Amino acid sequence: MSAEQQHRDGQAADPGPRSLAQALRERDDASLGALLRSRPDLLHPVPTDVTQLATRAGTRASVLRALEHLDRFALQAAEALAVAPDPASYQELLDLLAGDDGDEEVAGALPATVALLRERALVWGGEDRLRLVRTARELLAPSASHSSPTGLGPSVAEATSGMSPGRIQAILTAAGLPHTHDAVSAVAALSALFADRARVAELLEGAPEASREVLGRLVWGPPYGQVTAEPAAHLRWLLDRGLLLPTTPGTVVLPREAALSLRGGRAHRVPEPTRPQVAVAAERKPQVVDAAAGGQALAALDTVEELLRSWDEGGPAVLRAGGLSIRDLKRTATVLEVPEPVAAFWVELAYAAGLIASDGGYVEEHHDRHDRPDADAEGYEDEETRDARTRRRSGEAEHYAPTPEYDAWRDLPPADRWAWLLEAWLPGTRTPGLIGGRDGRDRTLSALGPGLDRSPAPEVRRRVLELMAELEPGQAPDPATLLERLRWERPLRSAGPRREQPEPPRAGVRPAYGGGAAANDPEALRTKLTEWALLEAEMLGVTGRGALASHGRALLGTEGRSEGAGAGAPAAGSARATVVAALLAPLLPEPLDHVLLQADLTAVAPGPLVRPLAEALGVLADVESKGGATVYRFTPGSVRRALDAGRTATELHAFLDRHSRTPVPQPLTYLIDDVARRHGLLRVGAASSYVRCDDESALDEILADRRATALRLRRLAPTVVAAQADPRTLIEGLRAMGFAPAAESAEGDVMIARPHAHRTPPRTPPAPVPDGPPAPDATLLTAAVRAVRAGDRAATAPRKDTPEAPGGLPRTSPADTLATVQAAAMTGESVWIGHVNAEGAASQRLLAPLRVEGGYVTGYDHTADEVRTYALHRITGVAELAEEADGAEPAR
Repeated sequence: MSAEQQHRDGQAADPGPRSLAQALRERDDASLGALLRSRPDLLHPVPTDVTQLATRAGTRASVLRALEHLDRFALQAAEALAVAPDPASYQELLDLLAGDDGDEEVAGALPATVALLRERALVWGGEDRLRLVRTARELLAPSASHSSPTGLGPSVAEATSGMSPGRIQAILTAAGLPHTHDAVSAVAALSALFADRARVAELLEGAPEASREVLGRLVWGPPYGQVTAEPAAHLRWLLDRGLLLPTTPGTVVLPREAALSLRGGRAHRVPEPTRPQVAVAAERKPQVVDAAAGGQALAALDTVEELLRSWDEGGPAVLRAGGLSIRDLKRTATVLEVPEPVAAFWVELAYAAGLIASDGGYVEEHHDRHDRPDADAEGYEDEETRDARTRRRSGEAEHYAPTPEYDAWRDLPPADRWAWLLEAWLPGTRTPGLIGGRDGRDRTLSALGPGLDRSPAPEVRRRVLELMAELEPGQAPDPATLLERLRWERPLRSAGPRREQPEPPRAGVRPAYGGGAAANDPEALRTKLTEWALLEAEMLGVTGRGALASHGRALLGTEGRSEGAGAGAPAAGSARATVVAALLAPLLPEPLDHVLLQADLTAVAPGPLVRPLAEALGVLADVESKGGATVYRFTPGSVRRALDAGRTATELHAFLDRHSRTPVPQPLTYLIDDVARRHGLLRVGAASSYVRCDDESALDEILADRRATALRLRRLAPTVVAAQADPRTLIEGLRAMGFAPAAESAEGDVMIARPHAHRTPPRTPPAPVPDGPPAPDATLLTAAVRAVRAGDRAATAPRKDTPEAPGGLPRTSPADTLATVQAAAMTGESVWIGHVNAEGAASQRLLAPLRVEGGYVTGYDHTADEVRTYALHRITGVAELAEEADGAEPAR
């Protein structure tokens, strides 16, 4: 037995529910929970009863969101129902999707698709009376001004609604049909003619070839065309027979019945009941993939650390509109030795992870004072806010800098630091690839600036990784088929036939990162998001050589191959990070505590260094090249930098001897001794500034040098020279002349120059901008279903006739209200009450009073399904339940 026959046999012959509310009321709790899970916007706030739930499910915003979350075949089924009679039978829907010749794949997939549409409350009704929700029909059905997404236009009845009866009778005559007594029967006869495939074919046998060509261009949509006041003969032939009907002056349309006959009964040219499969572009050993991903993860950590280290003493200034300037982004790219779009990605990732922020004001412009724990409703400003205001008033620019979280992140093991970054990347909505493009107001989108949030980004990013996880370990997907699968799962709903899609990435072609200028178009944006997700995953080390690594599968909670689209629900953040870090840790090399010194004044680090060694070596030497091994070069300037930091020549020799696996080369020893011998010979202090030196000949040399003219030096004593420049300028000038001065304090002690780490106040990372409310958990779903059921029982319970206040609330005098609730408390019966809360909101409650005292009544509220207390003076009145409700009262 076919799936279609099983579907028909499993359905009852009754007409089914009379409304969407009744259809929802007949569902069990599991089905109602499935609806709320698939459409979480219906839960905010929780509906009071089933009627309110049905009303909310039919609103335009909710229906639009539900349609956007259908796969392509489910959307095609909804579009077919929108052009079918209302109501339509299951067979009529099948005929529209499969056509006259039938389609086994469509017939096999349709029952599950109809069940999906029913579950999401887009379709209701019995087997022979399928109804599309009215709002969805309005969105998907054709009108006089635009066609359906199927490419079909209005029906004959809709297109001829304003036509004169004489004109309709003339069309019947030209089509070979007999005259009728009224326009209604004439329209029915013409509709029946166009719906009959054989009669339409017979009619077109005598049509001119040019007329058939016109129909061929219009049949798959759009069905509208332009005609002149004096149409050509081949167009006149179609107009006379009603195959083209006028809609507006100069515009004609191919009626829906005729188009379906010419299409062979199909609503869509190509039904797509089967999800496209993701092809495999390459296969590699899982160990090779993991090793490549581990190397990329280590490189990602080094890049983020280099970025934060370069901003450690204060980063670039914040633009007035927010974000980085183009010049600062170029400088950052030069420091990181990457292209500018890639540098923008690392900057945005550090920002999303809470490692960098602005040192003044809030992280996000839309954060108000109520987001801060130390600001109250009276506008109290904490010290940080006052400091930021003072900085702005004084004209001091705000800068980006590392946050205090950076220090905590830096002290973590490498695998935990990587997991921290991934926890920010996976759900983030900020899209670095858009940087450099234009927003809707034609303004340039800048790094760390506003306008970069794109709600679909997390879903596309996660879905790309989930589809990669469905492949066997070591298999790399073909990007083109991956994109086609995403398009099938989340097709873009449009007002017309599906447009030609942008060219997908070809297998083996790696598009450049960035280039978001064209991402304002929804389809182009999704294509870009898919490409960016693949590139970002590779840069971060989630994938290796195009395939998902083992720790990438753990990031999704999928250890093995999955069959369904939703396989592998993500674990909680901390637990997931722990698992991912544990899997990544063996792939990362252990930090080394040694380097290899060479005779050309370089040191080679054959791997990552332990933090104390890396920091000390970073002061003593300059990084010359990076890669699998890092090369450091010792120069007079780098050695002087270490001496300025308080290290002595003896300490530097001991440091190198302790951490070098090779003997310390003699040229390096001489370099350190030579720089140390000259270091501090001159002393610079503050007068405006002065130079002090025990060697009078050194001061004579300085005074005789023309380069010292700008310093405006004057000799005060044989060993002291005063200057009109500040100490910093004086030191830089003397160093440019080849000397190695040292700064001294007011007490005459040498001042140790240490870099001043600049940190922002505690900051909150930017929150993602979700695409609608989050998916509810099981606890919320259970509570919501209970609340809806309880409210529905209360709303449908009959009650006795009683006077009503405005708004339908029962109205009784205070004395009658008190007497009625006291009697109900004694007998254990339930009563209807009208209640107005402190905000003035009115509601009706079904209450079983338990206790009446002190001006309050306490009882079990069946509407809320819990015990509540109400003030008697806020009760507008009381109504007893009708006798037929006795025995049907909800259990307490």
